[in-house]
Amino acid sequence: MPRFASISFPFLLTEFAIRKQPGLTGQPFVLASRQRGKMVIDAVSETAAKKGIHPGMVLADCKAIFPELEMLETEPGKGEKLLQALAEWSIMYTPCVSVDLPDGLILDSTGCTHLWGGEQAYLEHIRTKLGDYGYTVQVAIADTIASAWAVARFGNTAIIPPGGQCNAIRGLPPAALRLETTTLARLKKLGMRQIGTFMDMPPSVLRRRFGPELPKRIAQASGQEIEWINPVRPVEPYQERLSSMEPIASATGIVIALQRLLETLCLRLETEGMGLRRAVFKALRVDGVLQQIEIGTGHPSRNTHHLFRLFEHKIATLEPALGFEVFVLEAQKAEKVTDEQAAIWNAASQNDLKVAELLDRVTAKMGQNAVNRYLPAEHHWPERSVKQALPLWEKPTAEWRTDLPRPVHLLLRPEAIEVTAVMPDYPPMLFRHKGKLYKVGKADGPERIEQEWWLSDGLYRDYYIVEDEHGARYWLFRSGPYDGEQPKWFIHGFFA
Repeated sequence: MPRFASISFPFLLTEFAIRKQPGLTGQPFVLASRQRGKMVIDAVSETAAKKGIHPGMVLADCKAIFPELEMLETEPGKGEKLLQALAEWSIMYTPCVSVDLPDGLILDSTGCTHLWGGEQAYLEHIRTKLGDYGYTVQVAIADTIASAWAVARFGNTAIIPPGGQCNAIRGLPPAALRLETTTLARLKKLGMRQIGTFMDMPPSVLRRRFGPELPKRIAQASGQEIEWINPVRPVEPYQERLSSMEPIASATGIVIALQRLLETLCLRLETEGMGLRRAVFKALRVDGVLQQIEIGTGHPSRNTHHLFRLFEHKIATLEPALGFEVFVLEAQKAEKVTDEQAAIWNAASQNDLKVAELLDRVTAKMGQNAVNRYLPAEHHWPERSVKQALPLWEKPTAEWRTDLPRPVHLLLRPEAIEVTAVMPDYPPMLFRHKGKLYKVGKADGPERIEQEWWLSDGLYRDYYIVEDEHGARYWLFRSGPYDGEQPKWFIHGFFA
């Protein structure tokens, strides 16, 4: 007999908001969106639900009753995205998982529960795992999807024994059959407040009085009519595999295998508009030993020749011994390729192409941190005015400052120095840095740079450009004013 598990997330969106903003824990708040000119509640937190607030209510009415209620704006389509991600995660419990909008999942648990030690342990593991992620869940398992759905949301037991779905839903309200609002209103008007009061009536009678939906739902819940689910399909990894009939121990054979895998993988990347950023080439020996080599690129690439050159000098590190029988090429990181990035491989951009390939070859040989690129950032504080960027592709959002001189080499952190000055607000005559004494011949300044109060607290800085007796120039600053105490001096950069 088939078995289905239903998972309900009564506070899915609000609990996801709590995961992103832990300060909302325990606070009554709702998610709302504008509908027909007024804010309508889409989801409520558990604390707000205890106050009698539920989805569909008008926010203004709720605020009038409960002024402390907080409101966050609903992100369109967020619930569907969350359920899709949770469905892909749930594939660890069964290969057949379906999204059950608006707040649940359906798992075909047939033949899977014994791997967890039975249905009770199966459901408990699901409940515990999702609870660790911060989600409140209600779960149930039964022979039919409809009965599992009903018991998970309206019942008191989690496991319905085989063949017991009809008895399990008799005492539940009609809403457990997923009926339309108009049908529920008619049943309520007739005093039918439990499924058992009309469940055994002939389907023809129910169809004449309530339409075809009610007998169909009863048949689905009892197992007389099959209900199908649409299982999710997880995204296939960017991975290609090549098996060899005979063990390969020569470098030529390894090269041929790598080239074939690169051609196949790059063809798929091009079809999907993606580019490779990080890849690993794995080779499995006949004795079970797995060896691998990795590469990375500074920009999304699907150029087979270029990627092979990055792998080429690392092939010699593989030790085939008795030979390799399986080769796997996996793109561990892939990114969308924009039209501008794709244009770099055209003949009109050969200079950019050569720069891109040069950077990739350098990083492949010397490591990912061997090449760095820096862009200007919109900050007054010198150490915040520069940010690290991708080696080639990220565009600057600000212009380099050219109205005032800046050092060629800016230290990551200012270093303390000892200074001798004639007067408090004068530039230094002498300064000592790392035990070496420098005599100042010329100086220019000060240039005052205030602390960015919206980011952090601290004193302002008075910067001086000083030149020693040998012609070398330095960027020094005094932190804060003279207040009767000796101020602190620092060196922050070096000029060419």
